[in-house]
Amino acid sequence: MSAHPHLRAEGFCIRNVDRDFVEWHRGRLRYMLWAIDVDLPAVQSRVAAAQSHLDGLLLGGYARQPHISLALCGFPGAQPLLPDEFDGSLLEQQVASLQQAQTAPFDITVGGLLSFGSAPYLGLTDNSGGIAKIRFCLSLGNDTRAYIPHVTVGLYADAWPTDSVRPRLTDFAPCPALNLKVARIGLFAYDAPSIGGRLDCLATYDLEEKRLSWHGVPLFESEYLT
Repeated sequence: MSAHPHLRAEGFCIRNVDRDFVEWHRGRLRYMLWAIDVDLPAVQSRVAAAQSHLDGLLLGGYARQPHISLALCGFPGAQPLLPDEFDGSLLEQQVASLQQAQTAPFDITVGGLLSFGSAPYLGLTDNSGGIAKIRFCLSLGNDTRAYIPHVTVGLYADAWPTDSVRPRLTDFAPCPALNLKVARIGLFAYDAPSIGGRLDCLATYDLEEKRLSWHGVPLFESEYLT
């Protein structure tokens, strides 16, 4: 099996474009998701090394800090009208699902450099199935989409031939396992007009205490989201 099965032989990477995708966000400026914050020195160092190794292939201006995406929420709104919008009731159900499942802290391992068609990433091992369990809770049992846990390194700037990219990935220095303990997950937001802008953590769910804590004014008024 290929070391990079998501890069087709004799194919091309997916080109990313740094522009404001107005047709997607339609003026809705903040997009939200659940993720694990892994913005730690050891992970930062590995991401930076991978970015340097792939210099010339990646889109400039990618500023999103290291994280592991878990579930997309969408654009927040008091009265959702479109499929990609949500309100406080979704968060209430997600938090209740996490609490009922008795989710607990778990271990993950960050590995070496791999790639999707559109983006290189650091591989990840979900050692005890903690990520899978949390994703099931956040999706309310309805998410059947393919998912590979990962830490994004950047975005490809052009439709590079995969036969020239694959050796660059393979030549990246061997990486020792980075073992991390996950004790909380975060509710993040980013500016929709920016393809690689920073994430802002709006709230944190503590897996030990089984509660959501807002960092600042709560986005939604609810006795279940305090």
